Order: sequence, then structure tokens, then C-alpha cells
Amino acid sequence: MKNKCTFTILGIFIQLQMMAQNPSVHQIRLNQIGFYPKAAKEAVVLGAENEHFFILTEDKQDTLFRGALSSARINAISQKRTQIADFSHLKKEGRYVVYVPKIGCSYPFDIKKQIHREAAIASLKGYYYQRASAELLEKHAGVHKRPAGHPDNKVMIHASAATAVRPETHVISAKGGWYDAGDYNKYIVNSGISTGTLLLLYENHPQYFKSFEANIPESGNKVPDLLDEALWNLRWMLSMQDPNDGGVYHKLTNPQFDGMNLMPHQAVKDRYVVQKTITASLDFVAVMAQAHRVFKTMEKQFPKLADSCLVAAEKAWVWAEKNPDKLYDQNELNQKYTPKITTGAYDDKNAADEWVWAATELYITTKNDKYYRPDALYPSTSPNLQTWRDVHRMSYYSLVQHRQNLTALGKKDRVKLKKAVLDFADNLLNGVEMQAYNTVMGKSAKDFMWGSSGHAANQGMALLQAYKLSKNKKYLNGALSNLDYLFGKNAVGYSFLSGFGSKQVMHIHHRPSESDGIEKPIPGLLSGGTNQARQDRKDKCTGYDSDFADECFLDAACSYSTNEICINWNAAMLYLAAAVEALQGDFE
Repeated sequence: MKNKCTFTILGIFIQLQMMAQNPSVHQIRLNQIGFYPKAAKEAVVLGAENEHFFILTEDKQDTLFRGALSSARINAISQKRTQIADFSHLKKEGRYVVYVPKIGCSYPFDIKKQIHREAAIASLKGYYYQRASAELLEKHAGVHKRPAGHPDNKVMIHASAATAVRPETHVISAKGGWYDAGDYNKYIVNSGISTGTLLLLYENHPQYFKSFEANIPESGNKVPDLLDEALWNLRWMLSMQDPNDGGVYHKLTNPQFDGMNLMPHQAVKDRYVVQKTITASLDFVAVMAQAHRVFKTMEKQFPKLADSCLVAAEKAWVWAEKNPDKLYDQNELNQKYTPKITTGAYDDKNAADEWVWAATELYITTKNDKYYRPDALYPSTSPNLQTWRDVHRMSYYSLVQHRQNLTALGKKDRVKLKKAVLDFADNLLNGVEMQAYNTVMGKSAKDFMWGSSGHAANQGMALLQAYKLSKNKKYLNGALSNLDYLFGKNAVGYSFLSGFGSKQVMHIHHRPSESDGIEKPIPGLLSGGTNQARQDRKDKCTGYDSDFADECFLDAACSYSTNEICINWNAAMLYLAAAVEALQGDFE
């Protein structure tokens, strides 16, 4: 009774204070979706130093928690002052706000189980909205229904890809797949890491996805929706292999980007498959080897699919061995061939990491030691965080999953594998407790590059691999901190996943969202996020109001450098949100 009376008096005092001030949600940054009952819960308070904070019910009638704010921290990038409000001890489910005297209340948030499930499902369904060659029906897409665009059943061979069997302007069919980003083109390199991430997610948590439905046309077919959606792109990838020699075309594209005001069915320019490349072919090998493992268990639902994937992988591997120098150079290509191609290049000057990923996936799948390359797999310097340009760490993640089932040759290096994964994760965590936002993301200005939201999600993915190996909860908590970052606990206060959060992105650089006449963007798409380079300023995209690296963001459709979406970022977002959901019981 004493505690109840105390909090009642506090509630009256707080209401009187609130009446005398102008509250500002913008000075309190937190995960706008909410928190698991037994996991860490924090908000970041900006501005003048305060002593205490309170957790109130959403209607502000009751006070549930009173806590002391941390001592002031200084943002190393902007020199702005922050304090941390830690209310992890509040475990009661409900809907609340954070209140700080002299500042006001935060956006409302929930404390409940499965707090990120809806966002995870939406991140998967974001791929459905990116489907090419498909009508989106109202029963699945709601107000975002649209006619089918880009049938891609009459795609021409570009001069750069011509052979005697498939000469220039020869027509092939390569329908399906996902639009890559805010544009309507399809790229094998980026499809590689995106589809590979989805397949890895399934391998890591197969039981969880038995009841994970996103209301897509295949829902209810007794195949996890995650795999149904991955298969939509996988089948397109298979169509991008030249059956005559095994090489894989780099991309399927218009010569130039379409205008921003066109829906998919209105964009009818000629489409081409362009040059076979070593990076596209090796990414293809890796994904097809993964797909063989996953779909081999579903022979009844998909007869011969798994075997077809492995045959395709091995054929592409042979092509790669014969063509190791076939890198993509769009400028050089345009000096030799017409029409000129000016869409996304996805050019990569070094295929060493693709060789490692492709070889490792084939090794895991076939258990053939000829594919195991320990010197390349474990170099003297630590490989970078995974991106479309550097897929080396994807090899580690598959090895972590299958570490108990390797051949003797691979098993002898499991200590090296553990060190490669844990050392990298420890470096991500190093010093986080001193950071202004207490998140793994943002320790350095270098974190804020093109696609920084995807970078944050990929950091979380790396930490979850460390957790899988060690069961040390510091890695799980670190991954969760980056979900907090993505949903609003950041220097710009935005939730970067469309459709989620009180301050959510509304004007993503995404042609269907920009041209469909609907105010809200298509949900479940991850904005690229803060990017200190702001490359679109040269194209007269104005409105940025800060030069600090962690604040360079503009919620405007013109801002392709900070507010475009992309399938590889969505893959990392889906992985992080869904894997944390699958592991939420481990917070207890």
C-alpha cells in the first residue's frame, strides 16, 4: 500500500508539472515499437542535464516506474549531450510513455511478448510488394494493389552478353524476381546476398517459420512463407544462367532508369540481360548450393528443385573457373557496346570474397573437400561486415550453422571459425556502454554510409552468429540494441522501417510508393538511413539540416542516398527482427 500511495502522489505531482511545460517528444529517443518484458529497455534523453525520469501509462494517469538518469554522455560525432533512461526492471506488459521533467513525454510504446513480430512479418512481405511480373491483388496488397509489371518474357541479349548460340538481341524469358530497390531492375549480385540471407535465416530457425505467415498468395500451402518468397526470386535467378555454358548474367535492366512517376505496368522500355560476370556467377553458386540444402527436405512439394539448384551451382562454378577475370566494368562496357547501360552497376573489383562464399557453400552441401579452402577462408586480417560487395562473412555464418556436420578437414578449423566470429562481435561491442545512444550502431562516423540502416541490421546479424556459437547474452543484447536504433533510438529520431513507429519514414525513394497516389508508402521497406556523403545533393535534393554524420538524413523521395530502399537491407532487417523474435525466450 505504501508503494501505491507513493506512486499516486508522484502521479499528481507529474501531472501538475506537465501542465506547466511544453513537452517535446523529439528530445526523447527510443524504440517506438517497444520492448520485451524481460529484456533491456532504454531511452535516450537529449538536452540539459536532468536527474530523474518516470514511466507513465499512455493516458498519463498512472506512474509505473521512477528512475535516475545516467550521468551525461557526449556524442563523439556531434558533441551533443545525452543521458540514458534505463527502465529494464519494468516488466509489466502495457502501453507507456517516458516522462522527463522540463522536457516532457516520449512517443508511446508497448511492453509485450512478440513485440517485433509484426515488423518482422512486414519486412518479409516487403518482398511481395517488390515482385516483378506479378499482379498484386487487393486481398494480399490492400490499398497497394497494382497490375502486373515487367512480364520479362521477351528480354533481349545485350551485345556485351552475346554468344554464337545467344547472339545480340536474341530473346529469352527471365520473369519473376524482385525489383532491386526504388527502381525496376533486377541484379544478380544483390539478389545473391539477399536470397542467401533469407535461406540462412530459415536454416537457423526452421521451426519458427512454420507459423510465420505474411498473407502472400502462397500462404497456407504448407511451405513457410519465408521460403515461398525466397523461391520467387530463386527461380528468376535460375533463369539468368546461360544453359549453354553455365555463366550467369550480371543483371536484367533497362538501359536507363525509369522516371519516378511510373508504376511498374507503365514502365515499358526494352529490357536486356547484360554481360556474364564472375561475381554474379559465384554469388549464384553460393545461393544455389544453399537452396539445395533447404529444398532437399521438401522434395514432395518441389520435385527435383533441389537437384536442379545443385546442378546449376556446379555448372556456374565450372564457368567461373574458366572466366576468373570477368569483372563488371560498366564504363568500359559502354565504350564498346550499345545501348549504353546506366543503371546500378554493382561493380566489384575483387572477387576473392565471392570465391570463398561459393566454395564454402558447395563444400557444406556436397561435403567434397576440394571446395574447402582454409587459407582463403581464414585470412590474416579480419574480413569486413557482410555487404553485397563483400560476402566473405556469409561463409562463416553457414559454417556456424553446419559446424557439427563438416568433414574432418573442416572440423579441424572450428576453433578458427569461433575466433573469427567472436573476435569480430567483441570488436562491435567494445565501448558501446560509453556511447551516446548505447547502441552498437554509431560508434564511428564511418557507420553512416549509404545504406547505414542495412549496416546496423547486418551488425545485429553478426552478433547473433556470435550468440549462436557462445550463448553469451551480451551478443543477443547487442543485437537488440540495433533493433532499438532502427526503430527510433538514433540521432534523427526516425523509425526507418516504413509503416512502423510514431515518427516513421513517409517519403521513401521508391517508385511504386511515389507514384501510386497513396499518402503512406508501401509498408515493411527499410529506408537506407543516415548517410554523411548525401550524394543526391548534386541532383539538387535539398533540405538537409545538419552536417553531422549521424544526422544526415532527409525523409524525401529525392533523397536516394538516405531514403531509398533495397532488398539486401530488407534481408538484414528481416533476419535481425525475426531471429530476435525466435530467440526472445532467451532474454528470460
